[in-house]
Amino acid sequence: MAEVSSSVLGGFFVLRRTAPPAGDHRPLARLYEGSLGPLGARIDRVAVSLRTSERRVAASTAQLGLAARLWSVALGCAALEGAVPSLDPEELHWDGALGAPDDLWWSGDAYAEASVAALRRVVLERHLVPLHDALRRDGRIAPRLLWGNAGAALAGALRQIARVSPEAGRRAGPLVAGLLREPELAGTVQGPALRRTTCCLYYRCPGGGLCGDCVFEHPPRTGLETGPSAP
Repeated sequence: MAEVSSSVLGGFFVLRRTAPPAGDHRPLARLYEGSLGPLGARIDRVAVSLRTSERRVAASTAQLGLAARLWSVALGCAALEGAVPSLDPEELHWDGALGAPDDLWWSGDAYAEASVAALRRVVLERHLVPLHDALRRDGRIAPRLLWGNAGAALAGALRQIARVSPEAGRRAGPLVAGLLREPELAGTVQGPALRRTTCCLYYRCPGGGLCGDCVFEHPPRTGLETGPSAP
């Protein structure tokens, strides 16, 4: 099977199940261990695309995209198949030169029964924690911003699952609720709509605005970092 069945939920849920093609795909483990070249290059490309000179803004957008992909493939499989792919960073390959949604190739074959603990272990512990460490080595970015992005990405994955398949959404809902009680994600979104309590900083880009789930009602004046999104 070239892709797991969660791909029916949309592009962010595609997980390619073959060896990665020749090129610049590399295990995400290399990125987390300190090979910052590909990560830094990805942030540079995002900065150019957003026309921003603020590296933390580009880093936030890059991290949000990858977090959304990781949560989507894991939660999608959990909701549709009742199992969570292991997504070992040694077996999950990524090419930061490609556009969004991030291209993910998984060469593994291990699954765990769908549970909050499995999703936490697979996505949060194996990927998000070391990814956040790598981003902070690259430059100044607040941990609260990164975890806010992670919580928003998880909520976004649930909304998409429920939109495409209400039945799968009902299965995914308790898993997401449990994850949002974990210490790192607690308080990152709130209310029935799972509106985020931080800001990803997109409003600081030229021509940028607010995301649909942003904590702000109106964009702050550029340069003022007060209120809920402050680092």
